[in-house]
Amino acid sequence: METIRLLNFGIEGPADVVTVRQRARQLSAMLGFGQQEQVRIATAVSELARCASRRMYGGRALFSFEQDGRERRLAVTIRDNGGAEKAEVKGGAGHWAGPPELDEPARQLDAALVTARRLMDQCELTRQSDHALTVAMVKRLAPGQVAEPAALATMAAQLAKAPPADSFAEAQQQNHELAAALAELRERQDDLLALTRELEDTNRGVVALYAEIEEKAEKLRRADEMKTRFLSNTSHELRTPLSSIRALSQLLLDRMDGELSVEQERQITFIATAANDLSNLVNDLLDLAKIEAGKVKIDLAPIDVGQLFGALRAMLRPLARHPGVGLVFIDPEPPVRFESDEPKVALILRNFVSNAIKFTERGAVTVQMTPHPDPSMLRFDVIDSGIGIAAADLQLIFEEFSQVEHPLQRGVKGTGLGLPLCRKFASLLGGAVTVDSSPGRGSVFSLILPRHPSQATSAGTAMP
Repeated sequence: METIRLLNFGIEGPADVVTVRQRARQLSAMLGFGQQEQVRIATAVSELARCASRRMYGGRALFSFEQDGRERRLAVTIRDNGGAEKAEVKGGAGHWAGPPELDEPARQLDAALVTARRLMDQCELTRQSDHALTVAMVKRLAPGQVAEPAALATMAAQLAKAPPADSFAEAQQQNHELAAALAELRERQDDLLALTRELEDTNRGVVALYAEIEEKAEKLRRADEMKTRFLSNTSHELRTPLSSIRALSQLLLDRMDGELSVEQERQITFIATAANDLSNLVNDLLDLAKIEAGKVKIDLAPIDVGQLFGALRAMLRPLARHPGVGLVFIDPEPPVRFESDEPKVALILRNFVSNAIKFTERGAVTVQMTPHPDPSMLRFDVIDSGIGIAAADLQLIFEEFSQVEHPLQRGVKGTGLGLPLCRKFASLLGGAVTVDSSPGRGSVFSLILPRHPSQATSAGTAMP
């Protein structure tokens, strides 16, 4: 570390304290410190110099320029003349104290140290071997403030030759600095008051905004409740006439009222098909309304996977109309039993298989159980070799009334409610629905369920 000594002053009385303060301010100005930093340095130096003069039996003030790598700083050392041999440094913590007759000097030095530590970058108090006390302070320079060594020597020579400070002029300077500090403080106080008023206005605006948001949220809740009631009431109202239309259509197709012409049979078949589609839509809407209203009940019972697959096989085989598409159920070996709500599990798998058959033109649709890493969970996979789904559309398919755009989609009827209902039912059963798919590679829809759901889903308990 390179060190250049700049000034060295003796401190014996009040006049020397004034001179040290003046030199500290002048030297910091020559080094490029701003007005505010000059006042800080001069104040810290003068406070400790006053303690050395009045309560530490005199001392010296040494000003140096230090360079350690890229860091450059002004170093100031205030050292007493060894008259404080009766003093102590408390535990090396940087506090000075002594016998009772020296308590007041100790308190004043402590106050000066607190001030210096606030105004300077570093301030340390140490005891020398001759029982003298030394206070070392440092103020770092910004990169643009540093002068060349020759210039620093010139500064020191000029200050050494300067006449001693005029106490009256220095007092005036301090008064000027105090007035400037008070003016700056008042300006900052005005800025703080303006900022406080602005924050108060902002807070009032935020409070008003929150109130508006809460009001709109309440309106949305009421609208959602009205929508749920509308769906529920409408679904109930539509189910009866639709059931009648389906029954009457089936009676006509069964020739209960006599033979039908080819055209009559074709028209009645259209009526029956439309009624079935509407009935499925109504059932989906009713299920959706029940879920949103928190009125779905979970009835837990033991389920045999082989029997579940058998029922689904008989129900879904007629849907496999493409001759090139096979429907395969792989029964688990050995047989597996678990506890859940069988109608809802069957509904989820039925939706998976139905979608897979709709969008598979060749290959097979396979339903099987796959080992899950967690032994307390079961995983059902529905694997198809169909058109697949792009990664960007994997979330879209689980949104209500949403369908992926595809040429094959135009020929397949759907409401866009099946997969959203599957995800909600799986959540109610304590499980989840996942999908792995890519265009042209097919899809794997998976239902993950617990083997034994918690008692919170016991039979007859409404699930929110």
